Amino acid sequence: MPPLNLLIKPASGNCNMRCRYCFYMDIAENRHVESYGIMNLETLETLVEKSLAYATNQCSFAFQGGEPTLAGLDFFKAFTRLVDKHNKKNLQVQYSIQTNGYVINREWAAFLTKHKFLTGLSLDGIKDVHDGLRLDAGNKGTFSKVMHAAQLFNQYGVEYNILTVVTAQLVKNVGKIYGFYRKNNFLYQQYIPCLDPIGEERGMENYSLTPELYGEFLTALFDLWYPDISKGIPVSIRYFDNLVWLLRGYPPESCGMLGHCTMQNVVEADGEVYPCDFYVLDDYKLGNLNVCGFDSINERRKEINFIEDSQQPGEACRSCKWAHICRGGCRRDRDYGGHLGHNYFCSAFKQFFEHAYPRLQQLARTDLSKLAKV
Repeated sequence: MPPLNLLIKPASGNCNMRCRYCFYMDIAENRHVESYGIMNLETLETLVEKSLAYATNQCSFAFQGGEPTLAGLDFFKAFTRLVDKHNKKNLQVQYSIQTNGYVINREWAAFLTKHKFLTGLSLDGIKDVHDGLRLDAGNKGTFSKVMHAAQLFNQYGVEYNILTVVTAQLVKNVGKIYGFYRKNNFLYQQYIPCLDPIGEERGMENYSLTPELYGEFLTALFDLWYPDISKGIPVSIRYFDNLVWLLRGYPPESCGMLGHCTMQNVVEADGEVYPCDFYVLDDYKLGNLNVCGFDSINERRKEINFIEDSQQPGEACRSCKWAHICRGGCRRDRDYGGHLGHNYFCSAFKQFFEHAYPRLQQLARTDLSKLAKV
């Protein structure tokens, strides 16, 4: 059995910020119960105990939201104690967390370092772009809060990367943003395409990322990154790193680049499990860990054909010359109201590969020690 991976929402979709493009708020508004509150300690221990009993060799616990730090530092301290208590098979356990950085202080930073949490810190580039999109509950920008969190991470030795949502506003400032990240030594970067609200026509919001804009972004970012990586400057951009590894014959570690969905377990605050972070919706419930185990959950996963459906690329993908490296992209960008078709960003990927493929091949032939590690 492969390693067990869990993505846990300890504070459900709740957040202490009000980002204009918030995908998790959109998810919550499209299900019967918008918020399941904070995970209680009984559910917490059940989750830990069942996960460690079911897993073999390795178990990874990732925390996301909304904003997972709303569960409180005591919650996370209890979690790590319960892992120590129930890890009777001496599994390799990995922790990670994605945070907006709003409440990060010295105590949080020390805890994340002590327990080796790989931390994703959300930052949308330079101050003007970030503060225009990522607001607090009082409608004020949060750039200074995030930069303070980064300073604490550096001071305490937290292993972290920068998570940036690609919006229309960000595309227009990609050069400034890449330079800003380099200046601040943000060498581990992950760029996430912005999602439009569920059920709405894509490209209609002022922040919307259209295929044309995404193609412009990928080509511009690659042209900024390529000279650095070619000179051995270890700037890691997750998407580009994965492409290089894929061309070397290795499987990508990024879920959306595999060409199909995988065995994921997204756990809401009430213990309910879903197959993907993009599908924490009523129709995709797999079972509640408070009343069933992973065998039952996996049976339900098969019943709804979640993984199987994702393995059926359209004819356009099968005949595309870039299929070996594109692989159709993330299911969420192929989903048209429950029907899986070609990727919304198809033209962007074609533009990018036409532009960058020879240089990606060159990097794939380069000594891996000269490339940033994914």
